[in-house]
Amino acid sequence: MHIHFLDPYRPHDSLIHQLDPRIKLVLALAFILTNTLVPNGAWPVYVLLFTLILSVEILSEVGVSYVLKRSALAFPFVLAALPLVLTIPGEVIFSLPVRPWTISMTYPGLVRFISIAIKSWISVQAAIVLAASTPFPDLLVAMRAIGVPRLLVSIFGLMWRYLFVLVDEANRLMRARAARSGYSGRTRGKSGGSLAWRARVTGGMAGNLFLRAIERSERIYMAMLSRGYDGEARSLPLARIRTAHWVTLFLSVTLLVILLSFAYLFWG
Repeated sequence: MHIHFLDPYRPHDSLIHQLDPRIKLVLALAFILTNTLVPNGAWPVYVLLFTLILSVEILSEVGVSYVLKRSALAFPFVLAALPLVLTIPGEVIFSLPVRPWTISMTYPGLVRFISIAIKSWISVQAAIVLAASTPFPDLLVAMRAIGVPRLLVSIFGLMWRYLFVLVDEANRLMRARAARSGYSGRTRGKSGGSLAWRARVTGGMAGNLFLRAIERSERIYMAMLSRGYDGEARSLPLARIRTAHWVTLFLSVTLLVILLSFAYLFWG
């Protein structure tokens, strides 16, 4: 059952869900690291990595379409690497004279840009599967178990929990605005007045939300201190990692090392 519509966790009884959170976190980080270290232009290795993460998506039962739709959010950020197509020297495949300059697209730059886009897309899929198959509190405990600094884990936990508070405050402001806005035929069924009026109200709501968020955070922090919060999230100790999970970790890491070695052997 979902706690909130923002929560990406999708409960199922799959093999991936049953895997120990510490093992899943280590494997996700190892997969992303391997994917990042693969040389540019190693297309067969990209296909193998995508096949591997696609198999995990099928085993997790969270839905391949669900993961692919969410992973598409990475593409707008990949556009930040687009200047590489024009700045990396090499064989020119396209030139556009723009006085007094000439814009040239090079083959090495295009290869690097496409490689970054593919690797980012595959890495985001791994992160989505991890978040969709593991409750966030279990991820925090897993982070502490593998040695992530306590302060960093606390920041992650507070940021995640306070995100829901911000959304609830925003929903309250939206309901208040809807309750105080009338309908007229001139606005095509939309509440309130003109577009300029709605923009002015939205700006005021954003500032109001910022002030209410600060006040709410202070009240929450004082309530946490009064209940003994010292920066460490308390939880029940995790069970011992089963042998089958250790074997899964060993085989998966071995497979990733083989793929990375294969990539550097032919494309390094």
